[in-house]
Amino acid sequence: MTPAPTDAALFEVTPPPTPVERLLHLADQYTQHNDALDLLLRAINPPADAHAASAQQLVTDPQSAIKAIQNERLYEGVELTEMVLRLKQLAFLTRASADLGVGTARELTALAPEAAVGCAVTLAAETRRRRSASAPAPDERLSAVQRTALTEIACGHVVASSSLGREFTRSREPKVLMSTLRTLEAQGLTERTAGSAPAAYVGGPPLDRVRLTSAGITALASVIDTPAARPSTAPGTTPRPLPATTQATTRSR
Repeated sequence: MTPAPTDAALFEVTPPPTPVERLLHLADQYTQHNDALDLLLRAINPPADAHAASAQQLVTDPQSAIKAIQNERLYEGVELTEMVLRLKQLAFLTRASADLGVGTARELTALAPEAAVGCAVTLAAETRRRRSASAPAPDERLSAVQRTALTEIACGHVVASSSLGREFTRSREPKVLMSTLRTLEAQGLTERTAGSAPAAYVGGPPLDRVRLTSAGITALASVIDTPAARPSTAPGTTPRPLPATTQATTRSR
């Protein structure tokens, strides 16, 4: 006989994501969107507006993040003001990309994951500085290397694949090693989406995008304002190289 649920279980509700977690989820949404565009660019005769629905759906996500941030009622200093402006720019560029060709649309959202992560860093730091008592306790399980790896994954910089029975990762500097990735996967903080990222070379097989799980987003949100977890480049300021196929397609238009 199944035991009756306790009162605590009946009324247990998962807390809504914090604004920082929303921004990390937004970064993941943009990474998935950009991956889909990259695969479209390598497809044979894809529909011209195949990316439009994804872009239109994404427009509401930066706006929802802005509303959540404003509901926190933090003091609107320069950092927070610029952060909100960056999110508004993301929404504008995403909306505009829906009406453009795939190659140009890909350029408009190329920097979006890093920009969203950069906003998360700013918001986490400001929240901890102004409301240290309510800021999340840092996840002590994470080493400096793991914190850096989670941030690189959140920025959409890490993919995985295998060859001749051997697994490997592809990432930017700082490198995310397969051993680190396996540890994070064992902790339930990351996962791989098979075949969702563009190939490393023309004609090659799609790669597996490495993404944060919900638990990974929560863990990173608690430490993202620490030096070890901050992105190696300032999101939104350094151009993100496009795949060779994207560049060739854009030049041909």
